[in-house]
Amino acid sequence: MNIKTRFAPSSTGCLHIGSVRTALYSWLFAQHYNGSFILRIEDTDIKRSNNQYIDNIIKTLKWLGIFWDEGPYLQSDRLTIYKNKINELLDSGHAYRCYCSIDRLKKLRLKQILHGYKPNYDRKCRDKKRLILNNQDYVVRFKNPVTDQVIFHDQIRGKIIFNNSELDDLVIQRRNGMPTYNFCVVIDDLDMNITHVIRGEDHINNTPRQINILKALNAYIPNYAHVSMVINPDKSNFSKRKNACDVLEYKEKGFLKEAILNYLLRLGWSYQNQEIFDINEIKKIFSIRNISKSPSEFNLKKLLWFNSYYLNKLPIDCMFINQLKKYLIKLNIQYNQDINIIKVIELMRSRCSTLQELAVKSRFFFDDIINIDAKLMKKYFFKQYNVILQFIYDTLYSLKFWNAESIIYSLKSIAMEFSILLKNIFMSLRIAITGSDQSPNISVIMEILGKERTLCRMKKLLKIAKDMFD
Repeated sequence: MNIKTRFAPSSTGCLHIGSVRTALYSWLFAQHYNGSFILRIEDTDIKRSNNQYIDNIIKTLKWLGIFWDEGPYLQSDRLTIYKNKINELLDSGHAYRCYCSIDRLKKLRLKQILHGYKPNYDRKCRDKKRLILNNQDYVVRFKNPVTDQVIFHDQIRGKIIFNNSELDDLVIQRRNGMPTYNFCVVIDDLDMNITHVIRGEDHINNTPRQINILKALNAYIPNYAHVSMVINPDKSNFSKRKNACDVLEYKEKGFLKEAILNYLLRLGWSYQNQEIFDINEIKKIFSIRNISKSPSEFNLKKLLWFNSYYLNKLPIDCMFINQLKKYLIKLNIQYNQDINIIKVIELMRSRCSTLQELAVKSRFFFDDIINIDAKLMKKYFFKQYNVILQFIYDTLYSLKFWNAESIIYSLKSIAMEFSILLKNIFMSLRIAITGSDQSPNISVIMEILGKERTLCRMKKLLKIAKDMFD
């Protein structure tokens, strides 16, 4: 069998975490068996569909490296195919036209709810032979069997049974002539020879209806695998209001695609006790059997952990550097080519979780205007310190070899001469050079900045200290 999977998002919103995870699992399953992966856009909801969402879907998948073998197909381009299949079902007696008014259906629903019944169409038009009257609108309903059961084996959940008596005669064509989702998806899967349908568990209730339509068309029934939902740590549903609905928002915030992919993989899938996976490795070992039946809890801290891992493990190549430069530009930080950005990344990335954070914490390397906090001055400086600061400045000014080793050697000598702790000297330099009392190794920072910039910032500190204690 030639394995064929698909990802079929609607074009009514941006791709969110749960949707991309489904796309990833479908793609990996096809990759594992050297099969095909199809991208299909469900855009028959005319009022809510938008081309900007189609662009978002394509950009998101491309950014993550989830590439499709066929498509993207648009359902709006296939309306003639759906219409022909609806006519086929009407001709065979597996579908019928329903002329019930919207008002009647509302009253029927309300009555059923008031009496504690499950709202269902009462099949009033099911067996009536009626001519199509001009100007009288109707929907087309699928004539669902009323006896027996629909039984299918879910690749994740095992055997699932639905009684046909519990299923409604669902609408397959709206009053405006547009086919419905539940019908289009069946015809698409049939027409495109989809062998495995991997999707969210919220579609389980749709599956028996779709299977019955396929049976009415004497068609092949694909294998189904329904992935658990993504929930918040408080067990509430993962929603657009509480969470970033657009995966590209994570890209904007400085998350790496490798981290997103690895996190989404582990969000409901496991292999032994392994956490970190290379994409080529995943393709070899991926199996639906390892997907959990339980809801998957979204944890931002865990995602940040993955991102921090990849931020520190990825090679500092042109792609990495260019990504960081984009964030520097977004933060209005003027990138200076005189600063060795590779050394900046090597020094700073272990303290960061995202590219955006890396850009923010590296600002002092590129911004020569350093704001020195008066509170820090009061906390760490005293009047006699002016003499020491001037001596440090003069010593560093005379230094012939500007590197971390020479700088640290000179500072140790000054500490011994003035009988002060070396860490106090480091702190004064840290405040002068970075504007903060927290930073990586200050001698390495000074080496990266260079002699001229370091002394310039020290000079500013000397002036502030002089004004403060004079």
